[in-house]
Amino acid sequence: MATANIGFEEKLWSMADKLRGSMDAAEYKHVVLGLLFLKYVSDAFEEKYEALKNEPYADPEDRDEYVAANIFWVPKEARWSHIKDNAKKPEIGQIIDNAMIAIEKENPSLKGVLPKDYARPALDKTRLGEVIDLFSFKVGDEESRSKDVLGRVYEYFLSKFASAEGKNGGEFYTPTSVVRLLVEMIQPFKGRVYDPCCGSGGMFVQSEKFVEEHQGRIGDIAVYGQESNPTTWRLCKMNLAIRGIDGNLGEHHADTFHNDLHKNLKADFILANPPFNISDWGGERLAEDARWTYGVPPAGNANYAWIQHIVHKLAPSGVAGFVLANGSMSTSTTAEFEIRSKLVNADLVDCIVTLPGQLFYSTQIPVCLWFIAKNKAPRGWRDRRGEILFIDARKMGHMVDRTHRELSTEDIRKIVDTYHAWRGQPEAGTYEDVKGFCKAAKLAEVQEHEYILTPGRYVGIEEVEEDDEPFEDKMARLTAELAEQFAKSRQLEDEIRKCLGGIGFEF
Repeated sequence: MATANIGFEEKLWSMADKLRGSMDAAEYKHVVLGLLFLKYVSDAFEEKYEALKNEPYADPEDRDEYVAANIFWVPKEARWSHIKDNAKKPEIGQIIDNAMIAIEKENPSLKGVLPKDYARPALDKTRLGEVIDLFSFKVGDEESRSKDVLGRVYEYFLSKFASAEGKNGGEFYTPTSVVRLLVEMIQPFKGRVYDPCCGSGGMFVQSEKFVEEHQGRIGDIAVYGQESNPTTWRLCKMNLAIRGIDGNLGEHHADTFHNDLHKNLKADFILANPPFNISDWGGERLAEDARWTYGVPPAGNANYAWIQHIVHKLAPSGVAGFVLANGSMSTSTTAEFEIRSKLVNADLVDCIVTLPGQLFYSTQIPVCLWFIAKNKAPRGWRDRRGEILFIDARKMGHMVDRTHRELSTEDIRKIVDTYHAWRGQPEAGTYEDVKGFCKAAKLAEVQEHEYILTPGRYVGIEEVEEDDEPFEDKMARLTAELAEQFAKSRQLEDEIRKCLGGIGFEF
């Protein structure tokens, strides 16, 4: 899904951006997204409130009526009508803080999640009131929920914040096109979905959308996540809450390596975008960890710790798809080479996809996707044991602005269909190796290449169409074109000499 030029979201962003002033994007993010959340829960509540007013024997102030309809109970002092009526008052910041506190008190699942620092002196209260006036459209009523209005605004704002914060901000946000590719590759229809570094929750949101789009039931997937950054953990809780996704993110933020909040979980699907090449992950304190089945990962880089954590968390027939830096495919440090060779020999590596650069806000480096499968011969699918699929997608995608690239729906479809055809899904068609794009390689071939998993090693060079122009004709044409270019070059040289001579710089 392209995020460029998608309508009112962009207009809303530019208007709300007035509020930022001297505030940095990381702070401003929570101010605006907190207001959006407040508007959402209030819209849903007020719509139900009006409906109950017209029902005989119903009490619109009965909290149970809302809980039964999976709608957050919003006390009077937190309703948008009250916020809007007081938007121009100097104490509007305190009024919003009180509203957030009241909503958390009435809805235990939101405890400790909502931002409550709107009263701070650094926040311009006049501009805050103006932004409240901007949120005049509905985002939480039934019609808006069916069109995912808030989801679209939220997704757009998250991408804009990631762009504004650059390297630091991008860590909480995985571009939508990459998440969609991961989700559609592993198809999380039914079972436990886990993200060990869940950021703002994009993997869960896209998983939910995938299930809905394929006529599945949201209740068939159970969501588990963990996030070490406290503000990002709250952001994720809000993101899931506005979409009605009941996710288990633990009681608090925590480091996945040192405080695993889901110790006994075995997930059917794992989707992740771990932070790249982290050197200070505390690996020296985990040398004896039970997760390191295939070798102790180096203390100076967490990439192979993430891979082994993910493998450890997979159910017997589980599938994982995750993003890693390209170096993970070929690193030759002793520890990483040992782990990678053991993973390959254990036949856990299912597919490797290399992606183009400039997809991420946090880094311009190109990345790859790893797919791990505990069972490479699931019932009803082709037996792909002893094989790895390599896909080189580095030439895919299109630039949406000067610095960022996105994968189109067609790009995603091509990669997904290739993988599913290889795995033997009938609707995906018949799999064939395509030079320069995809190759199904036997483990023996990967072993010959010293366990390097870079697709370019296996897919070969793209075939070019044969040129039927006779050699003599082609050389005559090319030399004529070259002579023409030389003549133009001499003409430009003469003009430059003349201009320089005119201002006293002859040579």
